[in-house]
Amino acid sequence: MNKVHMEYFENNDILHLAISDEPEAGSVELSPNITAELNESGELIGIEILNASMYVRDSIMESAQARMLRIPNMQSA
Repeated sequence: MNKVHMEYFENNDILHLAISDEPEAGSVELSPNITAELNESGELIGIEILNASMYVRDSIMESAQARMLRIPNMQSA
């Protein structure tokens, strides 16, 4: 069974989440700085986030602001 693991490369500010140990055969840019890594079958095997510290900070700030303002989470709507 494949092990999920996460690795942060501080020097480059890259966060990598692997959900499979299969080799990467391709990738798809989901949004600026976020790439989905795919195996030969086109299945998701990992996610790479560039400028990870900024992405995580911004995501946390958005969530905190929404809760403080009692704005419903748009993803669950």
